[in-house]
Amino acid sequence: MDLGIKGRQAIVCGSSKGLGKACALALVKEGVNVVVSARTEADLLATADELRAVGPGDVRAITADVTTEEGREALFAACPEPDILVNNAGATRRGSAETITAEDWNFVLNLNVTAAYTLCRAFARDRIKDSKKGKIINLASVMSETIREDNAPYAASKGAIRQLTKALAVDWAKYRINVNAIGPGFIQTDLTRPLWEDESFDKWLKWKTPQARWGKPEDLGNAAVYLASPASDFVTGHILYVDGGLLSTFGPSSW
Repeated sequence: MDLGIKGRQAIVCGSSKGLGKACALALVKEGVNVVVSARTEADLLATADELRAVGPGDVRAITADVTTEEGREALFAACPEPDILVNNAGATRRGSAETITAEDWNFVLNLNVTAAYTLCRAFARDRIKDSKKGKIINLASVMSETIREDNAPYAASKGAIRQLTKALAVDWAKYRINVNAIGPGFIQTDLTRPLWEDESFDKWLKWKTPQARWGKPEDLGNAAVYLASPASDFVTGHILYVDGGLLSTFGPSSW
């Protein structure tokens, strides 16, 4: 089935592993030419080789720190006319709110929010200048809506991504630039391995989630393909929660 995105150009930030890798993989499978980026070269190069093996989209790997101007410039030099931007670069610093340092707070907000905004702005400026439409996909979270303890910086950053996505969608709709976000629930990746290997947490999550399972990376990748494709041309300012219904319920009546 032709989804109308074969041959398009995409930048996927934070794509050496986990959710960013899932988005890049799904796009490459649909024939999108993808620039993958991360700060750790070894992981990134391994991921690029893996993506090339599935094709048919071309893959380029750029080691870049998106919190720096040099890093952002490197991405757009590698992909000067991207049709699609996926903002997945992010991190957290955990701890009770009263113990979080200013350094940790600033680190999380700078990477998760400021870098994402700056990349969106660079992408939009080029598309506006050339009178070309585009698709921006930000990575929000179920914590854009709800909270787990000891995650104040991350929760604040993902709440900001939700509102930033809506604000940019409104500002850039007239330029035919769609800005949406994906809000993952609990997805089974190497990064979440300690949680899904914890029998107690695994049991709780499956009880709390109406679909009674963990998300798979391809669940997120499929959402990215939809938001990158013409099928979502009338969708903007939307947060697509890929959470198995987690946000829709308090949970079953007994535990």
